[in-house]
Amino acid sequence: MAVNPQQRYLEVQVKTATPEKLVTMLYDGAIRFMRQAQKHLAAQDFLEAHNNLLRAQDILYELMANLNMEAGGEIAQNLCQLYDFMITTLIEANIKKDSSKVETVLVMLTDLRQTWVQAMNGLAAQTNGQDRLDIGS
Repeated sequence: MAVNPQQRYLEVQVKTATPEKLVTMLYDGAIRFMRQAQKHLAAQDFLEAHNNLLRAQDILYELMANLNMEAGGEIAQNLCQLYDFMITTLIEANIKKDSSKVETVLVMLTDLRQTWVQAMNGLAAQTNGQDRLDIGS
């Protein structure tokens, strides 16, 4: 079976990415799936909207599961609560077919992604000016 070149590229990206970059990639994926869900909701293609919302929720569950609650302290606890709120809101959006609820989470996650990238870039600048993460979304 032939491997799709795009799939192969993504696989290499994931395998070679730093943990910080992986978090950014997860944020990007969730944002992409929510935007697709909004398009499908507008087109009343509820099955595809549902599938995209589930994929965004899966990513949020993955982000939540990988929080280091011991080392992260209050920040990790706050992120856990924020991810939980986002997941719950996406579930409600899926049930009610409500694009405005998707938009609420999309805005929050986009802001969180930008904050994450800025923090990682600041950290990289303090430790030898390593590669900067892409702040665009």
